[in-house]
Amino acid sequence: NLYFGQIWTSFENAKMSNVYEEVEIEDMIYDEKTQVYSYSCPCGDRFVINLEDLLDGEDIAHCPSCTLRIKVIYDISMLPAIDPTS
Repeated sequence: NLYFGQIWTSFENAKMSNVYEEVEIEDMIYDEKTQVYSYSCPCGDRFVINLEDLLDGEDIAHCPSCTLRIKVIYDISMLPAIDPTS
């Protein structure tokens, strides 16, 4: 459906316009205990995204202290497995 495609493209463009930066996952810090990736935010806090969200295809990390968001660039096949004990 052409109309749906136009809406989806507009939605995707709007999502990207609200992204502060695109960051390679290799540039992020991974905490094995909490299974969370983080990256420094200009506000002084850190952008965060958990491993489970990444494995589900989510690629937007949020800063809990401000409105900034980053897009995480990653290859899902290179992510660690979820540790069920965490």
